[in-house]
Amino acid sequence: MHKLTLGKVLAWFFLVFTAVIALFPMYWLFANAFTPITAIPPLTPILVPAFKLDNFERLLVNNKHYLNWMVNSLIVGLAVTAWHIFFDTLAGYAFAKKRFPLRNVFFWMILSTMMIPIHVTFIPLYIVNRALGLIDSLWALILPGTANVFGIFLMRQYIQTLPSELEDAARIDGCSEFGVFWNVILPLARPAIAALAIFTFVRSWNDFLWPVIALNKPQNYTLTVGVANMQGEFLTDWGIIFSGAALAALPMILFFLAFQKYFLEGVRMGALKG
Repeated sequence: MHKLTLGKVLAWFFLVFTAVIALFPMYWLFANAFTPITAIPPLTPILVPAFKLDNFERLLVNNKHYLNWMVNSLIVGLAVTAWHIFFDTLAGYAFAKKRFPLRNVFFWMILSTMMIPIHVTFIPLYIVNRALGLIDSLWALILPGTANVFGIFLMRQYIQTLPSELEDAARIDGCSEFGVFWNVILPLARPAIAALAIFTFVRSWNDFLWPVIALNKPQNYTLTVGVANMQGEFLTDWGIIFSGAALAALPMILFFLAFQKYFLEGVRMGALKG
């Protein structure tokens, strides 16, 4: 039986206190969402929800496009995540295991683009999408997200830790180069892929600035753009905004819970191998 010491008690207290501080905004959001609120929010914070669905009923009745926004965000988030998992892992495998001229030079050139602010790219990105006729469509959000420098870096660093003997054994058995990647690298890199999937989906789901530039019609909005547009110029229904934000947070929570096992495994393995 482990002996409780003052240090362990203080450590647990600090962890619980930090978790409460981190989770309180989410709790406050759902407490407001389940409490009937109209144009004027209460002066004192709502800490105990009323567990009523009035806000959600008004949200779905007064905003006919809300379900469209939810579907659009899911389509964009899942598509971008799938692209990232495939292309970032493929590029990471090439930089980690393949030998070709100027490999390190190309890798550091790609990595250096992380220093460029994302906002600088919006003008050329808009011009290219307009020339291709993609503005005001979900393709304007999906195609620019096919690969990411951080994802390539993350997968390269993880794949470098995998033993090369397994790849050699697969080649001896007659496996093609893509077969080695698909049958050997992808299964072994599941923890890192899960971490990449979580980071990518959350970033894509919360993305606001580029969607608000690229999308014009209300039915094409993503959730972040749609919920932001629910705020009126003179009067704002805060109950609808709270309920809309609460529903928008649910897919992110479920996505993390679905992949947390692999995510935590990747963090542990990375810490041990580092």
